[in-house]
Amino acid sequence: MAHIRIMATGGTIASRSGKDGATSAERAEELAAGLSGRHGYSVQDLTNVNSFLLRLTDVRLIAEAVRDAVADEGVDGVVITHGTDTMEETAFLLDLVHESPKPVVLTGAQRTADSPMADGPVNLEEAVAAAASSRLRGTGVLISFAGQVLAARGTRKLHTIAASPFGGGVPVAHFTAGVLHITAVPLRPAALPLPGEDFDNARVEIIYCGLGTTPDLLTHAVRSGANAVVLAGTGIGNAGEGFAEAVQDAVRGGCPVILCTRVPSGPVIPTYGAGGGVDLVRAGAIPGGDLGPSQARMLAALLTSLPATQDEILQALTSGTGRTNG
Repeated sequence: MAHIRIMATGGTIASRSGKDGATSAERAEELAAGLSGRHGYSVQDLTNVNSFLLRLTDVRLIAEAVRDAVADEGVDGVVITHGTDTMEETAFLLDLVHESPKPVVLTGAQRTADSPMADGPVNLEEAVAAAASSRLRGTGVLISFAGQVLAARGTRKLHTIAASPFGGGVPVAHFTAGVLHITAVPLRPAALPLPGEDFDNARVEIIYCGLGTTPDLLTHAVRSGANAVVLAGTGIGNAGEGFAEAVQDAVRGGCPVILCTRVPSGPVIPTYGAGGGVDLVRAGAIPGGDLGPSQARMLAALLTSLPATQDEILQALTSGTGRTNG
């Protein structure tokens, strides 16, 4: 029998409905009370808010709590209950700094704890089973939800209300009739340093591109003190008139620009000139590869708070691209 540390942060899985809307209410002990007992567990409440209210400080403290938990010889794995709104961001930051082979699994719910069709209990049971699996040692940080287990890197919330809202990441495992089946093992880069207190105040803005948008917001973000900017380009990484010049000014001024895409799936591949990805990269933008804008923002926040050079940011983006064994 494995022993799992269950850490609660709030979210829909812990929420109950009220006249002013659903709010996070239940604690870790209440969430764990319905577990089958196949594995031992201990509980820890880290915070209790819906995940759209989390700050970088909270994510740093979660990372520190995970480090301490996996250092405990009596703990075989960690499960974190978390809101789905920003789960992909917390999971990716944790994966970037996770050194232990012990699995860390995030889960949550799409329906509140007081819903007659609450999905939280099943998701939590499966997450505990994944964290307890010796075959998932060394796979880093995972998201377990609605029967599928995904690598943190590349995973995005793709649907607002679907029972299985996540996709994009490497499918590591899935559950069939309660049995865990391993399908792939991610190849992971070396862990980055744990965030320090400077991470709490890192400013990384996401600028979305669309038909006819101007680079004014990018320029404003740089002038107002952003540590880095993520440019969510169109298609395979493009932007309109004036963006290449704005990127060049930002990079020359010491503000890294990471080029991602606003498209939910697929990598950035600089291909087009005339202000497209080729010109943006030539101006100094760093291609974000397979990372979506929100995960690229977390990486940039960590690296710029360390601090890291433009070349170090490029290296971090080009390592661990989600390749698998299996």
